[in-house]
Amino acid sequence: MGDNPVILDGEKELPSVGRIRQKNEEIILQAAEEEFALFGFKGASMQKIADRAELPKANLHYYFKNKLGLYTAVLRQVIELWDNTLNDLTPEHDPAIVLPHYIREKIHFAKAYPLASRLFAKEIISGAPQLQEYFSDGYQVWFDQRTAVFQSWIDQGKMDPIDPAHLIFLLWSSTQHYADFAVQIESALGSHPLSDGHYDSATDTLIHIILKGCGVRFPTATV
Repeated sequence: MGDNPVILDGEKELPSVGRIRQKNEEIILQAAEEEFALFGFKGASMQKIADRAELPKANLHYYFKNKLGLYTAVLRQVIELWDNTLNDLTPEHDPAIVLPHYIREKIHFAKAYPLASRLFAKEIISGAPQLQEYFSDGYQVWFDQRTAVFQSWIDQGKMDPIDPAHLIFLLWSSTQHYADFAVQIESALGSHPLSDGHYDSATDTLIHIILKGCGVRFPTATV
C-alpha cells in the first residue's frame, strides 16, 4: 500500500490532508476568479484556469467536477462574504454603529476582491443564468428578513421612515461601485490603482451621506 491514507465515509481527513485541500482550492478559486473576470464563463476554460493556477488540469476536476461548478463556487464565495456581513444585523443593534461597520466592510471587499465583484456584476447584467438556483432558493425570504431589521429600526425611532429595500440597494451599489467601476474612478482621480487614502475617503463620505440621509446620529464609537 502507498503512503497516502484511505479516508472512509464518516472519517475525518488528517489535518495535513485538509490543509493541502484547502490550499489547492484557494489557488484554484483565485485563478478561476481571474480567468472568469477577464473572459467570462464562455471564454474561460478549465485548461486556462489550470495553467493560471500552475496545477495539472486533473487537479481542477478533482476539486470541481466541471467549469460550471467552479464558476458557481467563485460567485458563491463573494456572495457569502457580502451576505454574511448583512446577516449580522439585528433589531437590537444601533444603526449608528452597525451601518458604518457594514459600509467599511463592503468597501474593504471592493478593495480586496474586485475581480469577484466584477464577475458577479457581469453575471447579473447577463440575466444571472448560472445563479437562478441561488435567487430562487429562499432568496426573497432572506431579503425580507433583512428589510425587517431596518423597518424595526424605523419603528423604534432609530432612523427616519424610508424604504428599507431601496436603502439596502443603495448600500450595495455605492460600495460595490469601487470594484466594478474601478477603471473609471482611477482615471478620474489619476491614481492607478486607488490608494488606501482614496478608499478611506470613499468610506467616510458614504458613511456621512448615508447616515445623514437616514436621519441617524453619527456614532461616537465604532464596532
